[in-house]
Amino acid sequence: MRLWRSVVGKLWMTILLLVSFVLIILTMLLLEFFQKYHVSQIEQGLTEQATKISRIIEAHAHDGLGEEIVLEILDEPLGVAIAYNKDDFLFSPNGSVKGIIPADTFLKDKDLVKVFSERKKVMKEIAPSDIDLKGNRYDNLIVAGVPLNIDGQKGAIFIYQSLGVLKETTQKTTKLILLAAGIAIMLTTFFAFFLSTRITSPLRKMKEAAFEVSKGKFDTKVPFLSHDEIGELAIAFNQMGKRLKINMSVLSQEKEQLKSILSSMADGVMTFSQGGSILITNPPAERFLQQWHFENENEANPVPPELDNLLSQAIKTETEQTGELILQGRYYVIIVSPLYTQNQESVRGAVAVIRDMTEERRLDKLRIDFVANVSHELRTPISMLQGYSEAIIDDMAESEEEKKELAKIIYDESLRIGRLVNELLDLARMEAGHIALNYEDVDIEKFIHRIMNKFGGVARENKVDLQSKIESNGESFHMDADRIEQVLTNLIDNAIRHTHEHGNILITQTRSSKGITISVQDNGSGIPEEDLPFVFERFYKADKARTRGRAGTGLGLAIAKNIIDAHNGHISVQSKLGNGTTFTFFIPEI
Repeated sequence: MRLWRSVVGKLWMTILLLVSFVLIILTMLLLEFFQKYHVSQIEQGLTEQATKISRIIEAHAHDGLGEEIVLEILDEPLGVAIAYNKDDFLFSPNGSVKGIIPADTFLKDKDLVKVFSERKKVMKEIAPSDIDLKGNRYDNLIVAGVPLNIDGQKGAIFIYQSLGVLKETTQKTTKLILLAAGIAIMLTTFFAFFLSTRITSPLRKMKEAAFEVSKGKFDTKVPFLSHDEIGELAIAFNQMGKRLKINMSVLSQEKEQLKSILSSMADGVMTFSQGGSILITNPPAERFLQQWHFENENEANPVPPELDNLLSQAIKTETEQTGELILQGRYYVIIVSPLYTQNQESVRGAVAVIRDMTEERRLDKLRIDFVANVSHELRTPISMLQGYSEAIIDDMAESEEEKKELAKIIYDESLRIGRLVNELLDLARMEAGHIALNYEDVDIEKFIHRIMNKFGGVARENKVDLQSKIESNGESFHMDADRIEQVLTNLIDNAIRHTHEHGNILITQTRSSKGITISVQDNGSGIPEEDLPFVFERFYKADKARTRGRAGTGLGLAIAKNIIDAHNGHISVQSKLGNGTTFTFFIPEI
């Protein structure tokens, strides 16, 4: 930094200029004073000398002794002119002016001539241009004139002196004053720089400390060595840094707390400025925006139009706005509230809360579908029980064989109702978390072969080839055998019922360090793509017509999923319509 741009330079130059200005004015005044003082002293001396000479001449008017006395006492650089009258002048031979001043100089000058005419004392400064001294250059002359009276004649005494002596005295005085002023300026320069440096040293330290604080180093302290205003400023600066550190720490904690709250919220939160720019978002809100941009790649607006409209209305009306939006098959409820300035005078933006209501809508739909499905599943067997019971009561069956057939139908339908009720109870207990698992070591190969043997007869009746591919020969695995058998029974039964004649069903088992994977693959009718996300929901049926015989209760896959989840595993399905289906579940090693 250049010196004159710093506080030291400015303070130094200010003091130096101020002192220099004062010294210049003082020098001018002193020179003027000394010049006037010397002139007045010369005038006073000349007047006294002229009066003294006048008295001497008048006292010795007739003996000629007066002129000798005057010339004897007259010292250089004075000169005298004795005018007995206007025509008779006597000049002294010595003086600073060599040569004789013309007599007409005293007679023609309007001021000097008053000594003769008005008989009064006169003091006059004469320039060399006003007289002719034989072509020589002289300084100005100062002339003092007093009246002389001898025998009634009007005479005068003129005593004169060159101002060259005064000029020399003035030059010496000027040199002395200028030397003193120069020394004063030099001393002022040194002491001003020292004083300004000492005064601004704490200020420079405060500047450095302020830069450190601006970089976030709030522990920076400014040393204070005095108790004046600068020392108090240093104390205030240190207190400010300490308070600023505390405030920044509090703000940082609040920011982290707010960030943690926003990150842990299940609802999306977005803060907007008054102009509609996004200021703050949390992860759910970012996922919402990503879904919006994925669905609307060519849309220039960064937010959905529905949200933009709610934002505009909230800022305009300063009231809370609510709306709904369907995006990527998910239902969202959007609540937009205005944000006010600190003094609550104007709206500075808005905050939007985006709540994913898909699960609630799904649960409502499941509840409605559950009631409808249970009613539908129970209505058919109850109607059949009622119809065939009435047929028996009304003796519509004539033979014993017909009665037995009707009774068998009633028995089958009652079993169907009992099976449905039991599965509903099992599913309710599983979903409530009351499922109990009995772990044991199971030989995987024997376990799968036993289940295949159970379905061997059914497979042969449906002309379906049931095979297996087992990797864990003779190895055991820790699991609940009864529950996993229930899962495989459901999957194999579904595969047999949905596989055409001469179809194939393959049970595959693989083993890894993390657990076992079992798949049930068929080349049957397959599952439509739009139904794949719902196969593990209650009452899902591949046969939409819900025909008897081939259709089950629609609860088997839901129960299977709950059993696998209880084992901390997962189950999935892959299928193409007309190309078969593959169900795969994984059970981790405990």
